Amino acid sequence: MSFPNVSLFPHATEINAQGNLVLGGCDTAQLAAEFGTPLYVFDEATLRARCRGFVEGFRERYPDSTVIYACKAFINVALAQILKEEDVGLDVVSGGELAVAQRVDFPPEKIYSHGSNKSRHELEMALDYGIGRVVVDNFHDVDLLGEVASKRGMIQDILLRVSPGIDPHTHAYTTTGVLDSKFGFSIQTGQAKEAVEKAMKAKGMNLVGLHFHLGSPIFDLEPYTRAMEVTLDFASQVGLPLQEISPGGGFAISYTRDQQPPSVEAYAEAIVSTLRGQNNPRLIVEPGRAIVGPAGVALYSVGASKDVLGVRKYVSIDGGMGDNIRPALYQAQYEAVIANKMVEEEWETVSVAGRYCESGDVLLRDVLFPRMGPGDILAVPAAGAYAPSMASNYNLVPRPAIVMVKGGQARLIRRRETYEDLMRNDLA
Repeated sequence: MSFPNVSLFPHATEINAQGNLVLGGCDTAQLAAEFGTPLYVFDEATLRARCRGFVEGFRERYPDSTVIYACKAFINVALAQILKEEDVGLDVVSGGELAVAQRVDFPPEKIYSHGSNKSRHELEMALDYGIGRVVVDNFHDVDLLGEVASKRGMIQDILLRVSPGIDPHTHAYTTTGVLDSKFGFSIQTGQAKEAVEKAMKAKGMNLVGLHFHLGSPIFDLEPYTRAMEVTLDFASQVGLPLQEISPGGGFAISYTRDQQPPSVEAYAEAIVSTLRGQNNPRLIVEPGRAIVGPAGVALYSVGASKDVLGVRKYVSIDGGMGDNIRPALYQAQYEAVIANKMVEEEWETVSVAGRYCESGDVLLRDVLFPRMGPGDILAVPAAGAYAPSMASNYNLVPRPAIVMVKGGQARLIRRRETYEDLMRNDLA
């Protein structure tokens, strides 16, 4: 059997003399023993390298570029501090995400507020903190933001989110830039033109540009180019002088070895090429998954197994859809290794099942693994995006701990929830 492939794992992943997977200089078997499982492990070097890759990849081709991290992929206080240090802004979609930014004194001018149904309280939080931009998604946003800003005697800079009607060829649940979408003002129907007219007349706001987001993950470059051309043409038709334009994010990563997303440089060139000859608006890009996804690895302990003779063998782990709902929700595919058996030669085909009370809670189907048993550690790469942020307490299972590794040291950046945490807000 060939040596296990670690190309999907964070930078500088190694296999030590004991045959164990090593992340950031830390033995994953030891991490599992010390912090328990399920456990999310983030490699700090990879996080910082991904941030710098986007900043440099776009600025080298278009100097007036700003990278804004999409917090919905995953955010907590430790990650927000790293993003702040790496000169990356924040795209927040809730009061909670903004509160994390406030905790680390994130520069407010580098924060953009998104969302298709912002509450009054969230807009008040945003304006009181002095954030850089509000991305207006609908007419309710226009009216509510105008009211909130006017009461404060403020004029808030805004972008209008438009829908260019471009199919990004990704999962239907993560497609957002087509006509039939809950997000943004449609260019095709004339709604976007009406929104521009209304926003330019509204009190309390200053329209500085346009935003769109096609969906994610997007492996093709053409949708970005076409959507940029449609949006720039629209701005010209309605006479809107663009100070800023944003194609959102959606940049893909490799979840399996057969997936080959474009490089950051290729995405940048496809987007920037449409701006040459324009009046040099500032370019805002919003990677989320592409920064945090490759930096995260999920660790699980193996437990029970069930061999359905002639059909399939199931091996169960101590996590599943409660800490990573993507396979059940999107039919997302992952690869994995047995972290404490990286050089084993006896292999078998198994399906990895989660611990939750749903038949759909299967993380991997019919995958070749070293023969495993109770106590072995399953490591799933490319798990840093959306898995921890969409985690739940289904079956009242506490959410996992998260550690950050660097130079052989591991620090806890989110403790494991306790049963007491689960009942903290209950009233008898």
